Amino acid sequence: MADCNHDCSNCAQAEGCASKIQKAVLNDRSHIKRIVGVLSGKGGVGKSYITSLLAVYLNRAGYKVGIMDADITGPSIPKAFGIKDKAYGEDNLIFPLISKGGIKVISANCLLENDSDPIVWRGPLLGGLIKQFYEDVLWEDLDYLLIDMPPGTGDVALTVFQQLPVDDLIIVTSPQDLVSLIVTKAIKMAQMMNIKVLGVIENMSYLVCPDCGKKIPVFGESHLDDFAKDMKFNILARLPLVSKNTELVDKGLVEQVSLDEILPAVSAVEKAGE
Repeated sequence: MADCNHDCSNCAQAEGCASKIQKAVLNDRSHIKRIVGVLSGKGGVGKSYITSLLAVYLNRAGYKVGIMDADITGPSIPKAFGIKDKAYGEDNLIFPLISKGGIKVISANCLLENDSDPIVWRGPLLGGLIKQFYEDVLWEDLDYLLIDMPPGTGDVALTVFQQLPVDDLIIVTSPQDLVSLIVTKAIKMAQMMNIKVLGVIENMSYLVCPDCGKKIPVFGESHLDDFAKDMKFNILARLPLVSKNTELVDKGLVEQVSLDEILPAVSAVEKAGE
């Protein structure tokens, strides 16, 4: 807080004060060059899909990539990559699962005996697991760690931003009227946490007609351009709905997806890391 006098004894905000929060410390057998969070203001816009695509394309470019699935109560990253094995540990470290393409993944589903079991935990427990995913997972050497954030700006997102050294943030949205409010909340949260917003990816922006090639705005015309000018953020990519790619993800074959429209966003991540 700007007017903080550093006397916590009578402060109503003391429990959640950022100055008192203990930062997560990476284990000495791991080194991560850059951490990128992927956030959406609400669920259902394809945040995990975008996180997976960014990881796949960075991996194809020759980078060493990992994904932390921080959407603890709705983990979907392992399914997208067809990962069914469970994580195990040794010497107080947890070994991440590795996809066929070599992407390292850790998720709550990698720890549950049954993938369909719910995680019914309160905020502090969820935050503790996120911290453990950073500190105790043997990431080894990574160029990029992508964090698939839970939707919204709640406890877990706050834990990630306050405890982990997130370098950049990408916001995922869809072309709907509610977008301005949702993106505004996400951007303001990032500003409060002093995290750089690389820009916004608009998912499900349009559908390409298989007969004439015309772009059809299934969810109505997007107003993202005008909003981007007002809020001064970059539009990194507009992604189409492609049924073939959806089928690949459902089959656990996201590493086979081809979607060149994501390339400008991948380039933005690369440039931020230079």
